[in-house]
Amino acid sequence: MTRRGLLLFAAMCLVWGIPYLFIRIAVSELTPATLVFLRTGIAAVVLLPIAVGWGGMGALTSRWRPLIIFAAIEIGIPWLSLSTAEQHISSSLAGLLISAVPLVGVLIAPMFGNRERIGPVNLAGLLLGVGGVAAIVGFDLRATGWLPLMEMAVVAICYAVGPAILARHLSGHPSVSVIAASLAICAVGYAPVAALQWPRTVPTAGVLASVGVLALICTALAFLLFFALIAEIGPVRATVITYVNPAVAAVAGIAVLHERFTAGMGFGFVLVLVGSTLATRRARAILDPHRRALDGSRAGG
Repeated sequence: MTRRGLLLFAAMCLVWGIPYLFIRIAVSELTPATLVFLRTGIAAVVLLPIAVGWGGMGALTSRWRPLIIFAAIEIGIPWLSLSTAEQHISSSLAGLLISAVPLVGVLIAPMFGNRERIGPVNLAGLLLGVGGVAAIVGFDLRATGWLPLMEMAVVAICYAVGPAILARHLSGHPSVSVIAASLAICAVGYAPVAALQWPRTVPTAGVLASVGVLALICTALAFLLFFALIAEIGPVRATVITYVNPAVAAVAGIAVLHERFTAGMGFGFVLVLVGSTLATRRARAILDPHRRALDGSRAGG
């Protein structure tokens, strides 16, 4: 890997590992819908001029139906669910649970045309991954409750389904155009709700800074860096960030917010990583959400 590729890789591991921390801070004063509106709106303002300048926006008008569906599944629904869940669970727990996305991808792949049989190795990986998720949660439902966990399940399902929609219906369009348009669609959709839930007082500096980091660094800049990373090292190597981001999220939550981290969470995360590797062993090009980003033009999170 070149020095530029290594720097891009390290940057992506960071910028897609810290959103959970800043979401947790932001939802302490903003409603989840308001946060999603601000994050998507600011990022869209940054990316739309770039997308227009690079060309390809006009061609999306004929694909507006799948574009709206993709925007909702990949950004609108999961970002709201994630922000809502983080009102009740730690950012480190949220980040670790996201590591289960490849496992969900294996299960939903047949619904989107993947006819590859799940073999014994894949099945063993799924079982390991499920055990890992259970270890991460620790069955401590008294502290978390079922609802936030179900919201995180929605996030994982959306992140697994979104790339499949992208690959089937939007793969011929430039990545930046698809992402910029999707962000703009979500911002417009959440605008009325955000207006009704707008805070009565100006949020604290920490919350405002969190919104800025989420929109400018973790969204707008992150997508540009990710596309550059894939161009530099290829889609196969770029997918490794999928397995590093949750670890970054956990470390950030523990270091900054002093969140609790148990041995079960660490052991469960290792099980999920091993399980994901085994479960996607023969069909990774089809199932991995981040590899889809370049094969089609994918969004991240």
